[in-house]
Amino acid sequence: MHAITIPEAGGPEALVWAEVPDPVPGEGEVLVEVAASAVNRADLLQRQGFYNPPPGSSPYPGLECSGRVKAIGTGVSGWEIGDEVCALLAGGGYAEQVVVPVGQLLPVPEGVDLVTAAALPEVTSTVWSNVFMISHLRPGETFLVHGGSSGIGTMAIQLAKAVGAKVAVTAGSKEKLDFCRELGADILVNYREQDFVEEIKNATDGAGADVILDNMGAKYLDRNVQTLATSGRLAIIGMQGGIKGELNIATLLGKRAAITATTLRARPLEEKAAIVAAVREHVWPLIGAGHVRPVVDRTVPMREAAAAHRVLEESAHIGKVLLVR
Repeated sequence: MHAITIPEAGGPEALVWAEVPDPVPGEGEVLVEVAASAVNRADLLQRQGFYNPPPGSSPYPGLECSGRVKAIGTGVSGWEIGDEVCALLAGGGYAEQVVVPVGQLLPVPEGVDLVTAAALPEVTSTVWSNVFMISHLRPGETFLVHGGSSGIGTMAIQLAKAVGAKVAVTAGSKEKLDFCRELGADILVNYREQDFVEEIKNATDGAGADVILDNMGAKYLDRNVQTLATSGRLAIIGMQGGIKGELNIATLLGKRAAITATTLRARPLEEKAAIVAAVREHVWPLIGAGHVRPVVDRTVPMREAAAAHRVLEESAHIGKVLLVR
């Protein structure tokens, strides 16, 4: 088969479409013939040499995919060859075939085509696990997501609205904020022109945000804590703004607030399986009913993955960028 390889870390040109050995499913695994994969910022970090896959995982980038079941390993039940699926991966989505632990496999949701389904596993798993399973967002609470027009952001807006939360977003242009409004965002903050701390406080009569989903890390740490409401929860899922920041413990204590930081890729298989099962139970029905939808900006041929990486680096997209076979 062919896959996108990274012979040497570097810029987008480091991505090389090459012939590689075919993967073989082991016990508890399924082989998927890939139709599409999605580009995530973690893939950019892997390409640059900063985010290697967990030991034993595929060395190729790609944290999610869609496709059809091609072969089934021993000990697997509930799936048949030819089933249309999508999957959460530790790597290997940028390829013609990929092996998936059965607990990370999902059926393509009702009303979603096979290619578009590749936009779902990583964002739904990230949002559901952080915003609902860990931060316990509740109806009537205020939820702030940074990067509201990103793949994570567009899904977070819709899921938060679906449970009855008030949604605030930050984004860097009127076009992106307008799209967030169409998805249901109530409070729109242009981070290039406005202070999100002030804007959220003003929009909530000084209360602040009950839950914040943050992709920036260090750069926003202190301001996020300032923005939290009493008993607020800050979930950090990215480091686009750096890895080291200062935290005012007194402010955190005074608000009785909590900070969590998670990634999906390196979690044990049983934890990933539990998240995927929760997504199938809670999110898939919302997608099937049309209350939540994947947002895809564009598709790019998989062998041209470098072009897709440049799109993400320039933040020239809304929602997800897909690689198609």
